[in-house]
Amino acid sequence: MRTILTPGPVEVDPRVLRVMSTPIVGQFDPAFTGIMNEVMEMLRALFKTKNRWAFPVDGTSRSGIEAMLCSVIKPGDVVLVPVYGRFGNLLIEICERYGATVEVIEQEWGKVFDPKEIIEAIDQVKPDIVALVHAETSTGRMQPLKEVGLACRENDILFIVDAVASIGGVDVRVDEWCIDGLIAGTQKCLSVPSGMAPLTYNERIEKRITERKRVERGIATEEELKQSNDQFIRSNYFDLSMLQDYWGPRRLNHHTEATSMLYALREGLRLVLAEGLEERFSRHQYHEKALILGLEAMGLELFGDASVKLPTVTCIRVPDGLDADAVRSMLLDLFGIEIASSFGPLHGKIWRIGTMGYSCRRENILAVLGALEAVLLFHGAPIHKGKALEAAITYYKD
Repeated sequence: MRTILTPGPVEVDPRVLRVMSTPIVGQFDPAFTGIMNEVMEMLRALFKTKNRWAFPVDGTSRSGIEAMLCSVIKPGDVVLVPVYGRFGNLLIEICERYGATVEVIEQEWGKVFDPKEIIEAIDQVKPDIVALVHAETSTGRMQPLKEVGLACRENDILFIVDAVASIGGVDVRVDEWCIDGLIAGTQKCLSVPSGMAPLTYNERIEKRITERKRVERGIATEEELKQSNDQFIRSNYFDLSMLQDYWGPRRLNHHTEATSMLYALREGLRLVLAEGLEERFSRHQYHEKALILGLEAMGLELFGDASVKLPTVTCIRVPDGLDADAVRSMLLDLFGIEIASSFGPLHGKIWRIGTMGYSCRRENILAVLGALEAVLLFHGAPIHKGKALEAAITYYKD
C-alpha cells in the first residue's frame, strides 16, 4: 500500500476505481455515445469555456499536448515558447519535430516570467503561436496567463497552454484568459489514472485544423478522397480534425475508444463538479498551508518564488550534506510514502511534495510530515524535532 504524494500520478479516488469495472459496451452504442456527450459537457464546465470542442485524447497528457501542437503547427510557423522549467522544454521538442521555427525565452528555474517580458518577446518575434506551461511541476511555480492571452488575441496569435498540472486544482479560465487551445491531464488534480488527455480549443484553432483536414482513405467519402491538401496534419492518431468527427455527431470511426478510461474520466469529472470548483481550489490551498507550516516549523527551507507558488506542489531545498534520493528511498521503503525529486539542474537539490486531488487530504499531510521528520533525524539532518506535526495539528485544530 502506497501513499502517493508526487506531482503526478496521484492517488485515484476509490469511486473512480470502482466504475472502471463497469462492463464494456460498444463505442457506437447509444449508451456510450451518451457518455461521450456528458464528458464533453462536464469538461466545458471544468475548463470554464463555451467552446464546442472539449474532449479527451486517448493517451497520457503528452498525447494531448502533441495532438494540439501537431494539428495546429504548419511547417515554418514561428512558435514562441517561454521556458521556466522542464516542461517548457518539452513544448520546444514537440514543436521542432513538427517543423516549427521555435523562438525561446528563458527564466531561472524557481521563478516565472513577468507577463510584460513575454509580451515584449511577442512584439519582437511576431510569432504565429505562443505555447506556454501554466503550472510547472518541475519547479512548483505557476505562470500568470491572462495578460499574455489578451496580448495574443489582440495580435491575432494563437495561444496554446499546457494546464496538465493545474486543471482541477487551481482556477483556470479558458475563455476569460483568451486561451485558444488548452491541454489537461487525468493523473494529477482530477485523480483519475493516467491514460487520457482532456483538451479544448476554440473556433480560431478549429478553423486552422479544418483547413489542414485530410480524412483517412478507409473511411473517407468519394468527395473527401478527391480533395487535395499539401498542408495536411502529419499525424494520423493525433489528428484533431478527425477526432472532431469521432466525437461529433458524424461519429466517424477513428480509433477504438478506451471505454474503461472514459468511465473513469466521467466519474472523476462528476466528483470534481459535485465538490464545486471553488471549494476544490480552496481545499488544495487549505492543506497546502498545513504542509508549509509543518515543513517550516521543522526547519526546512522552501524552494522558489513564494509569490507564484503552485498550490498543489511544494518544493523543499535538500539540506546540505544529505543524499536526497536516500531520504526518498527510506520514506518509500519504511513508510510507503512516495515524494519526488526534480529534473535537470534541480535533481538531488530539491524534493517535491504533490498535494493533488484525492491525495490532498489531512491524513496524508500529517503522515508525510511525521515520516519525513523521522527519516531526516535518522540521516542526521539539523531539524527541529517534534515541531512539524505540532504546527500542522495546531493549524487543523484551529
